[in-house]
Amino acid sequence: MAVYTSVSADQIVDFIKDYDVGEMVSFKGIAEGTENSNYILKTTKASYILTLFEKRVQATDLPFFLGLMDHLAHKGISCATPVRDFQGEMLKSLCGRPAALISFLDGLSVSRPTADQCLMLGAEMARMHVAAADFSLKRENALSVAGWAELVQKCAPEANECVPGLKSLIEEEMNDLANGWPQDLPRGIIHADLFPDNVFFLKQNLSGLIDYYFACNDILAYDVAICLNAWCFEADGSFNITKARHLLHGYKGVREFSPQEIEALPTLCRGAALRFLLTRLYDWQNRVEGALVSPHDPRDFVKKLKFHQAVKNAAEYGLDL
Repeated sequence: MAVYTSVSADQIVDFIKDYDVGEMVSFKGIAEGTENSNYILKTTKASYILTLFEKRVQATDLPFFLGLMDHLAHKGISCATPVRDFQGEMLKSLCGRPAALISFLDGLSVSRPTADQCLMLGAEMARMHVAAADFSLKRENALSVAGWAELVQKCAPEANECVPGLKSLIEEEMNDLANGWPQDLPRGIIHADLFPDNVFFLKQNLSGLIDYYFACNDILAYDVAICLNAWCFEADGSFNITKARHLLHGYKGVREFSPQEIEALPTLCRGAALRFLLTRLYDWQNRVEGALVSPHDPRDFVKKLKFHQAVKNAAEYGLDL
């Protein structure tokens, strides 16, 4: 979440007149994230997240994102869900941007996940994959192999300014993954951005998932690989196999991995590491002046990518073979 577009109190008051949400009490911009402008809005009835979708989000994708959140909520997945206005619409316009009012989830994200929290995440991710299986809309992953190749072309010329030798690292890895990316693994709808700041916990329990604006149809185990990158490395860059084992055990307790998924896991983890290295590198090279946003450091994913390159099989992630 972030703030790129400034909204006034009067504009928000006028916006929420179309909703049965009471009157505005307060609002505040949220600085975390990189994609959209977000405000926490408190009214006389409840708290909400007001999201303005910025230019990097395609307007044509918004019915998929909002519809998926609504679908998952009706399937029993605890997630932030769009609020419908008096006409039943989930998507409107504010300050020249598509905008939506999203329910507020109680709970807090964690900066240093525990093994038990990794276990809960794995299970909830698998439940989300199962619940989304009959969602009718589809969206291809714009940040899969073809998207990475475009980012490499854009970022590689100045990559060494971020990390010495990074240009050759990302170009060589891109070539390897383009030639060896798995093609015949189980597919479905994935979240594609389940970092700790998008998962809430309340009283030791997982209370919900938020920020579905990268969700798409892709390899299910790729979502797992993203989470291994996001949840199972410590601040010093070391891999925590205990957390990884708990995450994988939680997932397969709901949805079992196929032998092909197990074999492909190191490759999927490399792809996930490269994807977030590239998008963070792009944002680091193209910072938006005046935006209330903190770009993520791409160097963390350089270390993660190098770790995955040395992994020989899924047992090194704690998965029983």
